Amino acid sequence: MSPVATPPVVVVTGATAGVGRAIVRAYADRGAAIALLARGQEALEATEREVTARGGRSLAIPTDVADAAAVEEAATRAERELGPIRVWVNNAMTSVFSPIAELEAEEIARVTAVTYLGVVHGTLAALRRMRPRDKGTIVQVGSALAFRGIPLQAAYCAAKHAAKGFTDSLRAELLHDRSNIRVTEVHLPAVNTPQFDWVRSRLPNKAQPVPPIYQPELAARTILWAADRGRERVHLGPSTVATVWGSRFFPSLVDRYLARTGYGSQQTDEPEPSGRPDNLRSPVEGDRGAHGRFDGRAHETSLQAWITRNRGWIAAAAIAGAMVSLGRRGDR
Repeated sequence: MSPVATPPVVVVTGATAGVGRAIVRAYADRGAAIALLARGQEALEATEREVTARGGRSLAIPTDVADAAAVEEAATRAERELGPIRVWVNNAMTSVFSPIAELEAEEIARVTAVTYLGVVHGTLAALRRMRPRDKGTIVQVGSALAFRGIPLQAAYCAAKHAAKGFTDSLRAELLHDRSNIRVTEVHLPAVNTPQFDWVRSRLPNKAQPVPPIYQPELAARTILWAADRGRERVHLGPSTVATVWGSRFFPSLVDRYLARTGYGSQQTDEPEPSGRPDNLRSPVEGDRGAHGRFDGRAHETSLQAWITRNRGWIAAAAIAGAMVSLGRRGDR
């Protein structure tokens, strides 16, 4: 009789909404034990109930990832109550939609503390536990905006650039040490999440993700796939690929394109109501789940993502086809 496999222990930051919530659901469907790190108590409780209903096990730990000590304490509690951490997913983020001239220094500091230093704090906590065992996977949920800054999101873009640079350095060091710890980056396109209804914004109209927009479940499937295989980098969606390569080879052209389109593409036609709460400093009450208000425009699949996941089979089929073609020519 074969032994029963122990469910993996996974830590997810920003676990209660958007992509983080979709990641949690996907791991719960596998029966994983998941430490849920987020700030909002009501959303944490709702996420715990979902994990249980899907067959997983959860531990909700109210945590602000900008607080290094709090993240370290959460990691200690996760290992004590759930077991050795196999996968750590750094997903938490926040942003401010605003022209740079109107940003306040403390807003930039806060976005940096969550979106960049939150990655650092999570990575350090994971490494302290994974290095003695010489195994584990750290997943950095990145963005196309790690490769290209766009108008109205300077603080967020800068933080994602910083997280990418930090991760590049980490990967090189782990390779130098011949470590078996894996670091995976998954850079996402625009995703239909609730953040656009609670992000701090100075835009005249409601904020929106830059189309094309994808559903958070596609992001979650890609993240789990990349983590399972230890893939170093995955770019999800053709818009992310275009952003990476366009910024590399045609930066001035991209600057001018964004100057012309970047303001309009990040806003709907609906006016932004004044005085609505935002989550920059404290969580917005309630449970928003994984989806934002763009279900009617969001794509559930991506041909580019399918090709990425199946490129081995595609390459094998192409080689086989070429060999058959050559064989037929030889028979003539």
